[in-house]
Amino acid sequence: MIKMYVSKDDELVEVDTITDGVWINMVNPTLKEVSDIAKALDIDKDYLHSALDEEERSRIEMDNEKNHLLILVDTPCISKDRESNIYETLPIGIIFTEKAIITISLSETLVLEPFIKNRVKTFFTYKRARFILQILYKNASLYLYFLKRIDKQSTLIENELHKSMKNKELIQLLTLEKSLVYFSTSLKGNELVLEKLLRYDFIKKYEEDRELLEDTIIENKQAIEMAKIYSDILAGTMDTFASIISNNLNIVMKVLTSITIIMAIPTIISSFFGMNVPVPFASSDGAFFWIMLASVVICLLVAKIMSKKNMF
Repeated sequence: MIKMYVSKDDELVEVDTITDGVWINMVNPTLKEVSDIAKALDIDKDYLHSALDEEERSRIEMDNEKNHLLILVDTPCISKDRESNIYETLPIGIIFTEKAIITISLSETLVLEPFIKNRVKTFFTYKRARFILQILYKNASLYLYFLKRIDKQSTLIENELHKSMKNKELIQLLTLEKSLVYFSTSLKGNELVLEKLLRYDFIKKYEEDRELLEDTIIENKQAIEMAKIYSDILAGTMDTFASIISNNLNIVMKVLTSITIIMAIPTIISSFFGMNVPVPFASSDGAFFWIMLASVVICLLVAKIMSKKNMF
């Protein structure tokens, strides 16, 4: 899918043709669409295809002859399973040309949504350098937003663990920890891209653009630190609750073992008096009552002794 936009009178207008200052947003494009855009703007097809590879790393490529710049970064996204949200990352390509800005990704991304809905102040498609930096800043801010959501979700799961102590909650925590690993890896890759951008002339041209890039780097570093802190906390929490669950299992097994020992006493006594040989009280009418009473008394004494030794 390809959509093209231009800024007119502080409004974002969708257009059908490529003009100067146009923003071309490509979402999971077909091979024909990629070929058409590459031909129309004289862009290397590899620039477009690189963003469509889920495993592609963050990087910057420059074509000095055509003055084209590819910026590839990872952006956070959400996928859902039956029980909870899964936080992942997805590559998004930003291609800078003299005529247009191209964004390309495998699926719709949340980072571009504010621009499409014209919610970003001082956003104009023809201010290409500023537009790129605004996307990168929104991307770093989006990581911070998702990290806060992960922290809140982990707190809710911990509260559930206090009540249930089941594997379901531990698996959910494991999923969140995996998301934090993805975020941390992607943020470090994005950091290298942002630092390399400082070397390019089109960033140094305006002081406001440079300040915006520096703010983006700060936001990205903050997200890296938050991801590390939350990951360490989550790992410690999982280890703690795993130990608690194991300890609770040991307590249950100890109690069951103690009950088994106590219940074995009447069985032993009844076995003695059930033998096919002469035994005491064999001819007594009240033998059953006295034997049962003795069994109960012995069981209570054993239970009291085990209770004093904290075996219950």
